Amino acid sequence: MARRSRKKRLPETPVAATIESLSHDGRGIARLDGKTTFIDNALPGEQVLFQYTYMRRKFDEGRAVEILQPSPERVEPPCAHALVCGGCSLQHMSPASQIARKQAVLAEQLEHFGGLAPDTWLEPLTGPVTGYRGKARLGVKYVEARGEALVGFREKRNSFIADLNRCEVLIPEVGHRLNELRALISDLALRARIPQIEVARGDDAVALVIRHMDPLPAGDLEKLLNFCRAADFQLYLQPGNESTVHRVWPEQGEERLYYRHAPHGPDREGAELAFHPTDFTQVNADINRRMVPLALELLEVEAHHQVLDLFCGLGNFTIPAARRAARVVGVEGSQAMVERGYENARLNGLENLEFHAWDLTQAPDGQPWAREAYHRVLLDPPRSGALEMVRLMPHFGADLLVYVSCNPATLARDAGELVERGYRLKAAGVMDMFPHTAHVESIAVFDRRRTQ
Repeated sequence: MARRSRKKRLPETPVAATIESLSHDGRGIARLDGKTTFIDNALPGEQVLFQYTYMRRKFDEGRAVEILQPSPERVEPPCAHALVCGGCSLQHMSPASQIARKQAVLAEQLEHFGGLAPDTWLEPLTGPVTGYRGKARLGVKYVEARGEALVGFREKRNSFIADLNRCEVLIPEVGHRLNELRALISDLALRARIPQIEVARGDDAVALVIRHMDPLPAGDLEKLLNFCRAADFQLYLQPGNESTVHRVWPEQGEERLYYRHAPHGPDREGAELAFHPTDFTQVNADINRRMVPLALELLEVEAHHQVLDLFCGLGNFTIPAARRAARVVGVEGSQAMVERGYENARLNGLENLEFHAWDLTQAPDGQPWAREAYHRVLLDPPRSGALEMVRLMPHFGADLLVYVSCNPATLARDAGELVERGYRLKAAGVMDMFPHTAHVESIAVFDRRRTQ
């Protein structure tokens, strides 16, 4: 019989440590007796007392319970739940220091993967650091022993839903109503069978998508309707997979939210984009509104240009680019997003663009869009990056491309591939899409034109 492993007993007394650096997930790093320890709520240079939370063979984990010598970068977290909730990891660090750290991470990754550095560092894009998150999936759990529901993000380092009554990073319409949502769920007959609430905000409306595991009783539906009417929320129900999502309030009109890009540069009209609450959109509307015109400026789009937009989604960059260029081609892995792209083209009265569905991790053999030449290329891939596509850049013929990234490691890897193919890293910078988290959103410009 195999011997059952025993969980190591954790020390009960807090232990002193000096924090040497910060991990990529926002934890302080200390070394005790030659062993690495990752410590939540700790910053480089600090002396702390920490409580062990896990002890493993190769490393340990803990949480700082007392700051003996604070870092100058330390601030009071804006949220009372910052030490418990896993939605944020850096609320105890000043916003300016967070940005500096994220740029340092990007620089480190570029140097590590290819010995690269941009010719120019772009000024960071920053915005509000609270109330910014307009897209989120909130966990729901009814706790029978307490007779109430929990609604919010998971706790740090485990799968339990944090006991939150308020969230400062969510849009206030929802984040400041968590206690009301908890009371609402607790009052439902089906309270134990509701695992998730999805939040989506457009410029003019907020939608809640309620996931329910069993048929919803009429009384529960009425309570949900009354809550959403009073709060001026759209109400969607999800009885099964994502294809079952449907709106029940308001009863009339398209199942859409909308956001807008203001007129900018040669674009005198701006753009309006429609999306379903379950569609992928950027969580930070303020940064997105500034990121798109920045990307198009860096791409130097002119009226005669053919532009290729890879990983185009519902047209976040494609539609504004079509206001400036002769023609824009958007490619996305999801046929549903291709249809949404055409919907947004019609919404904006644009005909100089087209959308194609293709898995962009695969070589586009035989695809009509891949046989064409382009003046400019824009990429906004997922965390896995765009390795297959960047290897094709010389084939597309573009002298200038802009790469928007949510993972500095894969951006750096792909940057190395582009440099090998004759591009230089002209500029790069970070965008604070997720304040108070370790997430690094960045933008980079690659140019293969001869230097004048």
